[in-house]
Amino acid sequence: MPLILHDTLRREKRLFEPRDPDRVTLYVCGPTVYDYAHIGNARPPVVFDVLVRLLRRTYGAEKVIYARNVTDVDDKINAKAAKEGVPIGEVTARYEAAYLADMGLLNVSPPDLAPHVTDYIPAIVGQIQAIADAGCAYAAEGHVLFDVSSYPAYGALSGRNLDDMIAGARVEVAPYKKNPHDFVLWKPSKDGEPSWPSPWGDGRPGWHIECSAMIEQALGLPIDIHGGGIDLVFPHHENEIAQGVCAHGHAHGDQAHDEYARYWMHNGFLTVDAEKMSKSIGNVLLLHDLVQSMPGEVVRWALLSAHYRQPLDWNLALLDQSRKSLDRLYGALLRAAVVRAAEVEPPADFMKCIEDDLNTPGAMASLFALSSEIERGMTAGDFEGVANAKGRLLASASILGVLQADPATWLEGDVSDDLRAEVETLLALRASARAAKDWPEADRIRDRLNALNVEVMDGPAGPTWRATTR
Repeated sequence: MPLILHDTLRREKRLFEPRDPDRVTLYVCGPTVYDYAHIGNARPPVVFDVLVRLLRRTYGAEKVIYARNVTDVDDKINAKAAKEGVPIGEVTARYEAAYLADMGLLNVSPPDLAPHVTDYIPAIVGQIQAIADAGCAYAAEGHVLFDVSSYPAYGALSGRNLDDMIAGARVEVAPYKKNPHDFVLWKPSKDGEPSWPSPWGDGRPGWHIECSAMIEQALGLPIDIHGGGIDLVFPHHENEIAQGVCAHGHAHGDQAHDEYARYWMHNGFLTVDAEKMSKSIGNVLLLHDLVQSMPGEVVRWALLSAHYRQPLDWNLALLDQSRKSLDRLYGALLRAAVVRAAEVEPPADFMKCIEDDLNTPGAMASLFALSSEIERGMTAGDFEGVANAKGRLLASASILGVLQADPATWLEGDVSDDLRAEVETLLALRASARAAKDWPEADRIRDRLNALNVEVMDGPAGPTWRATTR
């Protein structure tokens, strides 16, 4: 089936057609590494990891180039480094390592490219110069600013009208700006801050220019897909388009935006207990803490449980349901552990959902149908049917990035070796009691297992078990 994606710029679903099927390019705005990521920061990498898995399956892994940048110089990084009295590189290395480790626990595949801002300063300076040469930027008091009035299509991505934005501006933030919405491409560094040479004086890049320069240098223009959170649509991505287009003199073209990115995708907001995350409220949940207390797959499943473009409310009920959903799927795989999975493709209903703008809730329903098929097959002794269903389940799960653990290990949980040994002994005694038709003794042993918070699941291949408190 064809892949259909919702394009934020055109506000509709569109058939995905890469510029070159032999070189499919995707860029997603990555972390600013000055602290641990919060749970909202985890939604884009998980969502776009599913897209990348799907693209690699469709076009071939070697034909997909996925870039996710790392912002390793900015005001918050500078402030953190100054507070600790260390170079910014020490701060960014620490938190980038933590971010990558946490992403690994969520089964997020590493990007093909991870461009760092500090490695692309010459490219950034070069792009700023090209924008200035095109008459779309001006220097003022050590700054270089983008002149938004030079790009008539400004506001197309976010749906904002430039004239209305200018008319509605309350104050002139900086006296050297031609109008309030002009934004910084280059700015002078303060004393003690990182600084690089440029034709406009020593300083550092503004936030928006880094992505457009890295995209052009690392991937080439236009790219096929640009992704990120909905909070980046304005001003970050709006400014990216303006910069990327004007650097090449396309500001007045009817389809100028197509010279930068062919498709724009954005995931929805994440709230916590129906409230926006805020330090003032005290409800900011750090991903680093979450993955210490629960399996990363539970977090990943929860993040994919709603359609990526819809809001997602993060709460205990969501996590509990996500764990139960994974337990059900792993339970079916454990019952079918004696059956080798067939090498088959995901079923048509799964692919129809996932290729329809990443409809993960619908795709998850397909997984549950396959797990039920496995359970029925094991009960009926239809091992050929089980092998087929198991293969389709694992093939589908690999696109979603779930069911990556060993089923027995998952269901047993983080239990002690002593408890595991006691459970195995009790299961053996129970099997002997059942063989001897000593049902009272078998029931007594099951009660003992229940007291240990262990659920026994009987099947044709023998009993399996899982810890009910993990």
